Amino acid sequence: MRKGLVIFLVINLLFVAFLVRSVFTLLTLLIEDGGKDAIHRSELPAPGSGLIDDRPQLIPKIIHQTYINESLPAHWKGAQQSCIDLHDDYEYKLWTDAKSREFIANEYPWFIDTFDNYDYPIQRADAIRYFVLAHFGGVYIDLDDGCNRRLDPLLSYPAWVRRTVPTGISNDVLGAVPQHPFFLRVIESLQNYNHNWQVPYITVMYSTGPLFLSVVWKEYIRWGINNEQGRVRILMPDHYNKHSWSFFTHHRGNSWHGKDAKLIFWMGRHWMLITTLGFVFAGLVGLCAWWVYGRILLVGAPKGQSRGGWLPRRIQLYRRRPSPKDKYELDDRREV
Repeated sequence: MRKGLVIFLVINLLFVAFLVRSVFTLLTLLIEDGGKDAIHRSELPAPGSGLIDDRPQLIPKIIHQTYINESLPAHWKGAQQSCIDLHDDYEYKLWTDAKSREFIANEYPWFIDTFDNYDYPIQRADAIRYFVLAHFGGVYIDLDDGCNRRLDPLLSYPAWVRRTVPTGISNDVLGAVPQHPFFLRVIESLQNYNHNWQVPYITVMYSTGPLFLSVVWKEYIRWGINNEQGRVRILMPDHYNKHSWSFFTHHRGNSWHGKDAKLIFWMGRHWMLITTLGFVFAGLVGLCAWWVYGRILLVGAPKGQSRGGWLPRRIQLYRRRPSPKDKYELDDRREV
């Protein structure tokens, strides 16, 4: 029985190890704050400061945005125009569905089948931003993000992304030089992460959205960056919006979110309850597995051995070795 118990425990440990390995990057994201690569306040000149002109410009002056066609909804036109007005010396590119597909077909034909077969349009909108940044470089801005100040100070970093809450990075504002190794890895990873998880929100987030980008980023920094040019700097929340010196303003968005997203947001607000229920569920699964294991052991047991109950009647975890005293008493009984 002891050998069987050891086998049972080993199998369960291997199963748990497999699960942990499968979600290891997601687990490490929970403790990753991006502080090592953060863009600190002291690095960024204030709006209008003369120090801005002394900074090197690495990222080309291009602003990328995406939409279905050229006719933007009224509630996004103000945000779009704020970026155009503040950056009249930047090239502006609006990537419509037609332009996006043409670009992928001409420049990255190996990806066109994946691009065409995405289940949700937002996945194509996510993917095209990574490809145009890897190809042209520049700054990508979601249409529900407006510009609060000029982006010139951010052009001094080879690549940057935005820190999001509660963990990871977002893909709503991004910047990079052409052919940056991080964004090359991102576009190389898209096909490997192209899975349908049956829940639309999870499918989008983990195939092309912020969760996908966060996982690739975490793996990228885990394996180390050899030089400053390959580094990805992190724009912290204060620099993103809410302050007069922040770079962006946020407007109404998330048009692709459905009821499944509301459920997931509810789960996020009640994560303690969900975690507790998860441990309870895992315990119940373990008990059920032990019950099944016990029943299997009793099948074919010698007649007279108990088959009832939900566990074997007696599990011998160890065997006591006879002491000299036991042997003496046994011999004494035989003599009598």
